[in-house]
Amino acid sequence: MKINLTPSTKFEQRHNGPSPQEITEMLDQIQAASIDELIDQTIPKAIQLEKPLDLPKSKTEASFLKEFKKLASKNKIYKSFIGLGYYDTIVPGVILRNILENPGWYTAYTPYQAEIAQGRLEALINFQTMVMDLTGMEMANASLLDEATAAAEAMTMLFASKPRDKKNASKFFVDEKIFPQTKDLLITRAAPIGIELVIAPLSELDLTDVDLFGILLQYPNLDGEVIDHKQLVASAKENNVLTAFASDLLSLTLLTSPGEMGADVVVGTSQRFGVPMGYGGPHAAFFATKEAYKRQIPGRIIGVSVDKEGNRAYRMALQTREQHIKREKATSNICTAQVLLAVMAGMYAVYHGPKSLKEIAARTHGLAQLTAKALKMIGYEQLNKNFFDTIKIKTDPVQQSKIKAFALSAEMNFRYEEGAVVLAFDQAKTISDVKAVVEVFSKSVNHRVEFDWAKMVSELELSYPEGLMRTSEYLTHPVFNQFHSEHEMLRYIKRLENKDLSLVHSMISLGSCTMKLNATTEMIPVTWPEFGQLHPFAPQDQAAGYYELFQNLRNWLSEITGFADTSLQPNSGAQGEYAGLMVIRAYHQSRGDHHRNIALIPTSAHGTNPASAVMAGMKVVLVKCDESGNIDVEDLRAKAESHKENLASLMVTYPSTHGVFEEAIQEICQIIHDNGGQVYMDGANMNAQVGLTSPGRIGADVCHLNLHKTFCIPHGGGGPGMGPICVAEHLVPFLPGNPLIETGGTSAISSISAAPYGSASILPISYAYIAMMGGDGLTNATKIAILNANYIKSRLETHYPILYTGKEGRAAHEMILDCRAFKEIGIEVEDIAKRLMDYGFHAPTVSFPVAGTLMVEPTESETKAELDRFCDAMIAIRAEIQEVYEGKADKENNVLKNAPHTAQLALADNWDFPYSREKAVYPLPFVKGNKFWPSVRRVDSAYGDRNLMCSCIPVEEYADAEVEA
Repeated sequence: MKINLTPSTKFEQRHNGPSPQEITEMLDQIQAASIDELIDQTIPKAIQLEKPLDLPKSKTEASFLKEFKKLASKNKIYKSFIGLGYYDTIVPGVILRNILENPGWYTAYTPYQAEIAQGRLEALINFQTMVMDLTGMEMANASLLDEATAAAEAMTMLFASKPRDKKNASKFFVDEKIFPQTKDLLITRAAPIGIELVIAPLSELDLTDVDLFGILLQYPNLDGEVIDHKQLVASAKENNVLTAFASDLLSLTLLTSPGEMGADVVVGTSQRFGVPMGYGGPHAAFFATKEAYKRQIPGRIIGVSVDKEGNRAYRMALQTREQHIKREKATSNICTAQVLLAVMAGMYAVYHGPKSLKEIAARTHGLAQLTAKALKMIGYEQLNKNFFDTIKIKTDPVQQSKIKAFALSAEMNFRYEEGAVVLAFDQAKTISDVKAVVEVFSKSVNHRVEFDWAKMVSELELSYPEGLMRTSEYLTHPVFNQFHSEHEMLRYIKRLENKDLSLVHSMISLGSCTMKLNATTEMIPVTWPEFGQLHPFAPQDQAAGYYELFQNLRNWLSEITGFADTSLQPNSGAQGEYAGLMVIRAYHQSRGDHHRNIALIPTSAHGTNPASAVMAGMKVVLVKCDESGNIDVEDLRAKAESHKENLASLMVTYPSTHGVFEEAIQEICQIIHDNGGQVYMDGANMNAQVGLTSPGRIGADVCHLNLHKTFCIPHGGGGPGMGPICVAEHLVPFLPGNPLIETGGTSAISSISAAPYGSASILPISYAYIAMMGGDGLTNATKIAILNANYIKSRLETHYPILYTGKEGRAAHEMILDCRAFKEIGIEVEDIAKRLMDYGFHAPTVSFPVAGTLMVEPTESETKAELDRFCDAMIAIRAEIQEVYEGKADKENNVLKNAPHTAQLALADNWDFPYSREKAVYPLPFVKGNKFWPSVRRVDSAYGDRNLMCSCIPVEEYADAEVEA
């Protein structure tokens, strides 16, 4: 054998599952001479790209990490005292290694299949309980995207929940001492839906104004001041005005909770509970409110229910909130939470417990107090009467200029405002940092004082006025009081992890959700301090590595989509939809077309599409689909022409939600343009386009990209995600901006998310994927995704009807299995989903976009062997269904209706089923060697909704549950 000194293994060979031999076998199965022939049979020739993607040559994994480390080193890690909702924190090693860096946690999907997601669901119940306890509220959801988004959701929920005598009220008062990024996002969200935003000092608040429906307060506020708002809230209630607080969880271990003050909603971020700043995200926001609003709460709520045997089980509660059901009637388009980060924050509270959390808070407050005392001795005035972690120091312009110069020289970032320097402290700061800060201020006035630091520290006391000092208990549940040693914490995390099925176990073939490989090399840089420890509002020259990453990624994504530029700000797919529509809205308004507000949306669209359109102030007009699942072109033409004067946009998913490349897509886009509208392409299925066609090629004007799908950011159990938007040249001026960091277009719309670049710290994942795949690798990935889908189609189409295919009988990257006929013998699509668990698989997408169906998407990452295991399972399940048809199995008491089967059930002394234990739990030989055991039997969701409980189970039940575990 000859020796080859050149590395020959490309990353795409690791990312794409099938080997060359398997590809040949699969092509034989689907009767295609080559992959290129398959592509020609799948994608209309008129929209195929004429030249390959112009991207840098692919890098090996080792060379990428080496070069990327150099890029990361261009970021400068200064001590941050900026605050504004972003704080340095210490991530416990046991959480860092076993959750954030653990594919068992980060590759799981949204917990729609509760029986194989009990660990994640329990972790989210912990998060909700933590939030409820600290805020003093009755209910909390399982996280939102960021604090600013949560504040906007509070505003819109209160707007939709006004008392009768305020039916026509449209004013929402915002205290001017709110964080600037929150203020900017409120501006974005208010105008399109008719809310009049009043941002002013609290002294100008008129609670008797009949047009006022709600108010928002920051507690502690922008300056760091802590104010007792009990009387204000009481007065608001007397006037039927609803109150929302944006608050800080750590401060609430010391301060009276907003709930105790009478608040209706409390929002904020859990970032400082062990989640790195990451130049802005991802972080889990929280949303807590009163039980009266349980059906208006945005996002997801995790609740306690029971399984088929009456055992406690968790599941997503009140699922009618999900957008695919409420569609254009939805008031929120939050389909992406921040589950992985909520899990981390909840675990941080579990690990530290109430006592240690209070100590961390007191120490943080003590450092601020010590600094204030020392600066007063030098001659500075501290302007806050009461504060938690943030002090405001009065300065003149000359002093401030010197302070800034000395601080930067000492590698510290302060916040500078007119007439003051603001300093925010956090868990990661020490007395040494206090001394360094005081040294900067001393130099600035050339006045030195000999401090007796030991004496000053000994005199520190926690002392707030009555009404501000917290006296109520919190985190009293056992889960927050028993896992404080690392060994016990490790075992608890692992115990929960072992209850969840993720990509570490088997393929997750969710159509529209694209559960592909999240390669280890892509994930490694996420926890590098050069990316994790930067504040999003730090001086831009300290983030040179990030800006190089942003620019390259924008260029690459623009090339891939065929557009002119990209905004990386939206931090979820749903937010990307909204951003795209708001850019279209701004474009029309810039041309004087303020009246254009009609959005045409096919009936097959994802439910977030109509929700996003309504949030953007548009009226939804639905367009029919034909018998083949394609957009009815004549219906579209008729509606576009009838709404010609007011047409704003078409929202179209391509390939369609039905898994087909529609032949008429260019004609569809032209019809919209001919009638004055813009085409928004939903990028949910972009992984079937990359390198073969593009949104720009089909004639769209803007698209969003789900980086957590096509570009390999993990789903994290239901979040994080990123939804950048790519736009044509004429829309570039309107890309979203930020009030503190210059970004976006020359006529930028106001913020879409809190941070200027959204969840910046997970962008390295997509960057790594593109850099290591290169243009050819990305194109080959798309081809393999289409091959894998058609292979599954070929194996299953004689067992299940395939609902829609293209002109040549091919599927795109996904297909819909029609299971509706089985209802005649009492078998529901849910029964198939639950039975798949016994085979070790997560179900495909259930009943979307067509009720009673399964939408299957294998992705390019799965090998033929794994595809065959899945197909074998589906074929075996079809045989089990046939047994019911033939009377060999009872209609009610069969393996499908009783699925999933737990180990506890299989090992029970009594077996009262008309089939064997082996058939129940080892239905095919391959299952024996890799058995995944669901931890509960089928969950009763209806019971959980009738008996809604979204906090940790009562203490008396907890001991029994621990014994069972």
